[in-house]
Amino acid sequence: MKAAVVTSHGSADSLTVGEVPDPAPPASGELLIEVSTSAVNPIDTYIRSGAVGGEIATPWIPGCDFAGVVLAVGDHVGDFATGDRVWGSNQSLAGRQGTLAQKILVDQQWVYHTPDEVKDESAAAGALTGITAHLGLHLHGQLQPGETVFVNGGTGGVGSAVIQLAKAAGATVITTVGSSEKETLARQLGADTVINYRDTDVAEAVRQATAGSPGVDVWFETLRTPRPESTIPLMAKRGRVIVMAGRDARPVLPVGPLYVNDLRVVGFAMFNASAEEQRKSAAAINAAGTAGRYRPLIGERFPLCEAGKAHQLQEDNTIGGAGTLTGKIVVSIGD
Repeated sequence: MKAAVVTSHGSADSLTVGEVPDPAPPASGELLIEVSTSAVNPIDTYIRSGAVGGEIATPWIPGCDFAGVVLAVGDHVGDFATGDRVWGSNQSLAGRQGTLAQKILVDQQWVYHTPDEVKDESAAAGALTGITAHLGLHLHGQLQPGETVFVNGGTGGVGSAVIQLAKAAGATVITTVGSSEKETLARQLGADTVINYRDTDVAEAVRQATAGSPGVDVWFETLRTPRPESTIPLMAKRGRVIVMAGRDARPVLPVGPLYVNDLRVVGFAMFNASAEEQRKSAAAINAAGTAGRYRPLIGERFPLCEAGKAHQLQEDNTIGGAGTLTGKIVVSIGD
């Protein structure tokens, strides 16, 4: 089969596409899946480059997200059959091979049925980002209907998912963008207040948007350089600041306003969530997708043979701050 592989940590150029052996037949609890679409996430580039510590088994296939069709099932697989359309995430981690390949072996605990109403590229594009957004809002943010959510970067992969899933939960949503085109897109996603951070004071705009209310209940921080000294004063009492990026950030934390307002700062990584916690998020995502309330943004599409270019584009925008990407990068495996 064809797959994108790396043989050692390196730049996006180190990612090559070629023939590799097919996976073994599925063991107990496993599914053999023919992948139609994968997606690229920042974590894929961190692992490939070595920015995240630890060795990789070589040759290593990157890619967390997938959508496709079940080719075969192992023993003791309860809810899947050959021919089922499925999606999932959590591959290429903990010794597992990734999803930039024509066929993958996946433990059933990381696999979910794809609703008839959802296309494969949408399922793959919204996998890691959707689960991340739902976990942050609900497991960690304890979001309640009628509360106010703020998310930085409303047209990014996670940010666009936060807007849609927060609105589906009955929240009021405030977000930031960097252009007039993205303002329009964020409103189409459902954001109630959209702030162009390039020409507007974000803190003042948030104060105006929450005038007459206690403030922001859930602040979903997607930036790699969070600024809690600006965030904390904008929070409602018992508000929750959710942090899921900024591996190297060392910001100042204003302890006084934090504790006198009963605030919480919660850090989380999607990969730390249990299979059952992620399955609950996947069920909510499927329900929202079926109802047309979650449609992941797709910014760029690449064929498998250009997987290296897809990684470079992700890296340029995550590390380089190029600002040229809106939504997710998907990779068509069959092309």
